Amino acid sequence: MKKLTVFPLALLLSLFLAACGGQASSGSETEGSTQSEAVSEEESASQEATPDSAQTEGSDMAYVKEKGTLVVGITDFEPMDYKNESGEWIGFDADMAKAFGESLGVAVEFVEIDWDNKIMELDGKTIDCVWNGMTLTAEVTSSMECSRAYCNNAQVVIVPAAVADQYQDEASLSGLTFAVEAGSAGEEQAKLLNLTCTPVKAQSDALMEVAAGTSDAAIIDSLMAAAMVGEGTGYADLTYTVGLNSEEYGVGFRKGSDLAAALNDFFAASYADGSMMECAETYGVQAAVVGQ
Repeated sequence: MKKLTVFPLALLLSLFLAACGGQASSGSETEGSTQSEAVSEEESASQEATPDSAQTEGSDMAYVKEKGTLVVGITDFEPMDYKNESGEWIGFDADMAKAFGESLGVAVEFVEIDWDNKIMELDGKTIDCVWNGMTLTAEVTSSMECSRAYCNNAQVVIVPAAVADQYQDEASLSGLTFAVEAGSAGEEQAKLLNLTCTPVKAQSDALMEVAAGTSDAAIIDSLMAAAMVGEGTGYADLTYTVGLNSEEYGVGFRKGSDLAAALNDFFAASYADGSMMECAETYGVQAAVVGQ
């Protein structure tokens, strides 16, 4: 900004000096010398500030450390990100994000986002990463700088347990109406199979739709289904049947971000020292963890 300010100022001064050409030459030389010194000082100060500014702009690591906070975009997604009775965000992803933030020396802030807008939120810097059981789809990997895969997953069909025996393969699904999270891998699978679907804000909302009878079925992540559907859960009358694919989870940063490589190093270290698996066992997802 200093260079942009200096140029118009120098131009105005030179025009003023030209209009005052009748003054003694010694006076003009003195003013010109003072002007040159002022411009030189401004340019020198600007050049000294530029390297640090450029480094901050070009490095997500520097940006996050400078503000002291890693802002993590999430949705309510048990067992990856959800609130405990005290209102604190916990889960496999939430706990690993906190540990990563600690390794960087910054605080971690969780922000609930509209999943369909995750790329826009990331590019607009309202969040610094998407860490929420995010499937590494072609859209995600082309729009974000992603970590290595850290968990296996699949999209599964959720139906009322009373009618589950009628929906045991893909062919049986064609007449159903599905609730799917907007912008999710579940929505992608529904579209690939030409299923009738209604986008909702979150996977938890998709379960509510099926429980309320406003949708016949839902497509959600298998890890969420294992935690939230069936006996002993809040959706004891629902169950999961058909597995539609296999996929992997990764964490997404802004394109070109150096935080992705830092997270890969963190994953490797936490897998090697056993802390990643210990965290996974806390939330029952150890079977899905990908070796680092």
